[in-house]
Amino acid sequence: MITRTFNAPAARVFAAWTNPALMKQWWAPPSAGITFVSCEIDARTGGKYRFVFSHPEAKQPMAFFGHYIEVAPNARLVWTNDEESGNGAVTTVTFEERDGKTRLTVTDTTGAPDMSDEQFAQLDALLAK
Repeated sequence: MITRTFNAPAARVFAAWTNPALMKQWWAPPSAGITFVSCEIDARTGGKYRFVFSHPEAKQPMAFFGHYIEVAPNARLVWTNDEESGNGAVTTVTFEERDGKTRLTVTDTTGAPDMSDEQFAQLDALLAK
C-alpha cells in the first residue's frame, strides 16, 4: 500500500488520474526513460484504458491496458491490469479530501503497487500549477 497527501482537492487529484492530457504530464517518470506514445482513458465503470510507451532500447512500444471495475468520481478508482498473462493485478486508488487536501491510497492485489516517489513528485508539481 502507498499513501500520499496532496495539497489539492480530491476533484483535481482525481482528474490527474482520469484525464489523458493530465496523466501524460506525470505518470511516466523521467528516470525510467520512457515516453508516452498514446494515452486513452475511459474512466467509467466498465470503461477501458490503454497506455502505450516507447523506450530507446525497446524495438516495439509497450502497451499497458485494462478496464475499470469501479469508478466513483473524486473518491475511488478500481482497474484491472490485463496485459499480464493469466490473472492480472487489480489496482485500487482512493481519494479522501480533508480541509482542501487529498489523502491518496494505492493498493493492488500483488501487495506492492508499482509506483515511484518520482511519479508522485511529478503529480505534486502538476497539482501545484
